Amino acid sequence: MKHINLGIVAHVDAGKTTLTEAMLYKSGILRKLGRVDERNTFLDTDEQERERGITIYSKQAQLMLGDLHITLVDTPGHVDFSAEAECVLQVLDYCIIVVSASDGVKGHTLTLWSLLNSYGIPVFIFVNKMDQPGALKNNIMEVIKKKLNENCFDMSGQFKEENSGNLCFTREEAEDIVMSDETLMEEYIEKQDPEILNNTRITCLIKERRFFPVFFGSALRGEGINELINGLKYLTLEDIYPEAFGARVFKITRDSNGNRLTHLKVTGGSLKPKALIGEEKINQLRLYSGEKFETLAEARAGEIVVATGLNNTRIGMGLGALNRENTPVIEPVLCYRVKATDGTDAAVLLSYLRLLEDEDPQLVVEYNENTKETEVRVMGEVQLQVLTRTLKDRFGCDVFFDTGGVLYKETIGSAVEGVGHFEPLRHYAEVHLLLTPLQRGSGISYDTVCSEDILNRNWQRLILTHLKERIHKGVLTGSPIADMKITLLTGKASVKHTEGGDFRQATYRALRQGLMSTASILLEPYYYYRIELPAEFVGRAMTDLERMNGKPSAPEPEGDMAVLTGRAPVVCIRNYSAELTAYSKGLGSISLSLAGYDECHNPDEVVESIGYLPEADVKNTPDSVFCAHGAGFIVPWDKVREYMHVESPKYISLDGKYADLNYEAEEASGSVKYNTIEKGDLKSQTVQSIGTDEIDAILNRTFYSNSDSSIKTEMEKRKGVGAKKGKVVSTGGKINDPYSDYKYNPIERKKKYMIVDGYNVIFAFSELKSLAAVNLDAARDRFIDIMSNLQGAIDAKIILVFDAYKVKGRTTDLNSIMNIKVVFTAEDETADSYIERFAAENGRKYDVTVVTSDKAEGSVAYGSNCHLMSARALEGFIDSVIKNIMDDFYAGNREEKVRIKVDIEGEIPDKK
Repeated sequence: MKHINLGIVAHVDAGKTTLTEAMLYKSGILRKLGRVDERNTFLDTDEQERERGITIYSKQAQLMLGDLHITLVDTPGHVDFSAEAECVLQVLDYCIIVVSASDGVKGHTLTLWSLLNSYGIPVFIFVNKMDQPGALKNNIMEVIKKKLNENCFDMSGQFKEENSGNLCFTREEAEDIVMSDETLMEEYIEKQDPEILNNTRITCLIKERRFFPVFFGSALRGEGINELINGLKYLTLEDIYPEAFGARVFKITRDSNGNRLTHLKVTGGSLKPKALIGEEKINQLRLYSGEKFETLAEARAGEIVVATGLNNTRIGMGLGALNRENTPVIEPVLCYRVKATDGTDAAVLLSYLRLLEDEDPQLVVEYNENTKETEVRVMGEVQLQVLTRTLKDRFGCDVFFDTGGVLYKETIGSAVEGVGHFEPLRHYAEVHLLLTPLQRGSGISYDTVCSEDILNRNWQRLILTHLKERIHKGVLTGSPIADMKITLLTGKASVKHTEGGDFRQATYRALRQGLMSTASILLEPYYYYRIELPAEFVGRAMTDLERMNGKPSAPEPEGDMAVLTGRAPVVCIRNYSAELTAYSKGLGSISLSLAGYDECHNPDEVVESIGYLPEADVKNTPDSVFCAHGAGFIVPWDKVREYMHVESPKYISLDGKYADLNYEAEEASGSVKYNTIEKGDLKSQTVQSIGTDEIDAILNRTFYSNSDSSIKTEMEKRKGVGAKKGKVVSTGGKINDPYSDYKYNPIERKKKYMIVDGYNVIFAFSELKSLAAVNLDAARDRFIDIMSNLQGAIDAKIILVFDAYKVKGRTTDLNSIMNIKVVFTAEDETADSYIERFAAENGRKYDVTVVTSDKAEGSVAYGSNCHLMSARALEGFIDSVIKNIMDDFYAGNREEKVRIKVDIEGEIPDKK
């Protein structure tokens, strides 16, 4: 039986819940059709949902349509609960987006369409309320093609009757459809036959998001529902899932008994009760349909289920093989201070809010240490009202929220280099970061262009980790930074004094010093708005919008009404609904949807009102710490460049462009003049040739320095394959090197894996064998530490496999421990069989090295095109890698020793 997970999304009042009811009724799940206005719908079970007539929480139902099993997930349509809808998108196979024939494509519809595109979800479109006057199919299709996608096609006529999915297109329809696929178009030109657009072709195009079927009807009257259901039967495909267990958490709730429920989709393998997820055991698996559920003995890949017994899961979290966590696109934009009005202790109120934060993806709770106040971040006023009622109903707590404000962000106007130095006594680290602005909505990205000859790879990874581990504040208002790329340029460590925490301090200070050294831009959230009102009030509305920095478009007439659309700051327009209703005598309406962040319309007023002092923020200081004569001293951020130990690079290659970093341009402020020219523009510059011998020498000094000999030998065989013959261009006394991309990827290489038979190697290592005789767990932990250190020095991904085949009820468990993968095999599965299966599946796709001293296991791996390494050879390899690292450290630290001697003796030592 085919199974798909199908979501339904829409802007508020488009008829999404009514469509869900109609599909449940047509499929036989419901005996009576529920209605929103009668408060008896199948999925809107919460009291607040029924009172307000809107969906607040996503819920699921099970539909059986012949050979098709659908898990149908209804989502909120109100903009205040957009984050709840986004979380559901992570687990969907297909989605229906509902468009109201009377409202058309609204701003929130565009937001949802963009989210569906970013998650790569195939979409069916249902145009609802076609029974209303003035609903013309051709006009609506024109709007949908223009605003959503030109590959939207009317399919309602294809499924008037049960036809086993046999599609029949006219020649004109076929010519429009084949334009969506180049291969299909070539075949159609050759055959001139519309029958090439069969069920299989269209189904594949839908799955690839190159064809969007559109259906028309009225959910309230049950019109067009059968056509939509038949379209889902014949135009969908079931996903193929991997054998290894994986799952994605998308929702956290609690049942009537207070049990914590983890809603998840199994994305690989299967899941059973009593299975271990990390250190927690699943007590029960439930399959929900509305408020009712049935318990499961096993959840198979593709199913959406609820697990009890898990207390450490969180929304967006990946489990098992799916260890990557999803970051939501939609974020709260409003902030309110909250206080209890019934005498509830502040700490108790905070605990209640933390509990709700765990369940609600659009709620962020923060405790301000400076003001000793609790703040909540939400999407809008409706969510705030729901939160107030929930606190009262669940915890008996009455609360008050202040007038609130918007959440600002900060970015930079031009590129800048930030320098951070941390050198109190017996500590040392220096970091240079390049901050470059990105387009709005890009978020924060990270990169490194620092050579491993200058700073060891492990230190570089540590610096990038410290950049990602926290939300960094801007210097205007202390708001989070956004829309910039942070690139590690260079840095320095001391083999004797540097510790991991030193680079944390240096990294934070470098970022902060860079922000202080350039002009920052304050960003505020914006709403898309759509105002519909009688034409006589258009002048008043446009005047108001100009006052609110709304910049409206020209009014569009729709009968006796006019429509104004545009974008306005959230702080200006969020409360405009009441004013609009008052002057339009209740005839005007406004719909809002998030439009992201852009420049603040009144930055000076905001900065002054917040009164943030960046140099007084001791937890985010831009100053550096240097050392002289055995004592550390603080250097202000604007003087750091005078004291720094590592010279800033004058030229780098970044994002395919040449960046000329001219630090003398604005010496007083320390800002960087960042000039970029495209590679094609270099032809007009003075050219100086460089020989191939010199190119080979450069490659040997950089790329080969951290590569193993086998790769180096292969490169020597293929000399010149990855290299581009070219020129070095000299401009203004600086060297612009067109070969800079060599260090990233000189030749195409397969991904490399080293998979290790854990216990086999432990009992072969002399150090670990004796430890294992006393405590096997301690030996295993020590071996994991050793391999974690090795991971930092080689470019192959390390996987350790340990037998757990005697543990009753155990499933295969894949964990990320430090920087390596550790597998504990399932019940009745040995490490040998796991490794042999891995070798058979991946030996010809990737560069796999199997480490074992088991001859039978080794022969199977060798037959699967894998490299072999014995346990004793691994021990020797580890020793040699450690020796090379220490040699590199001491060789690179000679300059450091000379500098220390100058500080102590006060004179320059002899050059010898």
